[in-house]
Amino acid sequence: MPKTVLITGANGGLGKECARQLALQEGVEKIYLGCRNPKKAAAAKQSLEESTGKSIFEILIIDVSSPTSVRSAVDSLSEPIEALVMNAGGIGGKNFRKITGDGVSQIFAVNVLGHAVLAEVLLQAKKLTNVGIYAGSEAARGVAKMGIKRPKLETASEVEFSAICDGSFFGNAGDPMLPYSYIKYMAALWMSALARKYPDVRLVTVSPGSTSGTDIGENLGPAMKFMFTIVGPKLLPMFGLMHDLEAGAKRYVDVLTDASYKSGVFYGSKKPLLTGPLIDQSTIFADLKNESFQDNASAVIERFIK
Repeated sequence: MPKTVLITGANGGLGKECARQLALQEGVEKIYLGCRNPKKAAAAKQSLEESTGKSIFEILIIDVSSPTSVRSAVDSLSEPIEALVMNAGGIGGKNFRKITGDGVSQIFAVNVLGHAVLAEVLLQAKKLTNVGIYAGSEAARGVAKMGIKRPKLETASEVEFSAICDGSFFGNAGDPMLPYSYIKYMAALWMSALARKYPDVRLVTVSPGSTSGTDIGENLGPAMKFMFTIVGPKLLPMFGLMHDLEAGAKRYVDVLTDASYKSGVFYGSKKPLLTGPLIDQSTIFADLKNESFQDNASAVIERFIK
């Protein structure tokens, strides 16, 4: 059981629930709540202390869409952490296609770039000592029942991955779920490459599944928003396409605390579900275990980091 944990996006939703569940585990001594907004962070800390009866939460101000903010947050850590939960993300808001100062789209920045900086800086400084997990998504292998097609690249070259980073791969696509699925695919490849680079730390991608109680549906198109926020919580659980916040966060906790979940693997739901037991997603989409693809995705991300 890790004694110290850092969770990004911890002021609400999956991040906050993960913090609550971890606080109730024996042996956890400190949980850093990685949050962008100080006021929301303070409210989350108070709520967690009240619900768990524990005073083990510490706020760490971090904006994962900003590499500068990430580096500053890591510098402020006075001691190594044993576990990292890279949970923050989403579809990048209404301006998900906007190019940031780092040359990537907003949706890529919030899901991947900041977390890539966070993981690399922590690992290089030996400030992450045991396990790190990244919040993946079954969208990375396609979800036919939700109308999400499997990512398809011609060559999986660095050129194609660069086009995913800056959004040019998608043209003027108005649906953020299109780039989201490719970005989560690329992130899973990057995590597998990172695991080979740092074999002494267990680095795993795990999808929390389709989870009610999150805000991912707020900036989707009308049909998908209706599905996620209105229809979803009532009907999708009956078809194995949605579970509650507790179940989604428990996936994080299970992978953090159980070393049988192997480094470099992307775990998610069985096809065609978005809930239930976790399995290796490369058994559904073999490209996920292609080391050449992993290395190309990683090389491109490292260029944007530098």
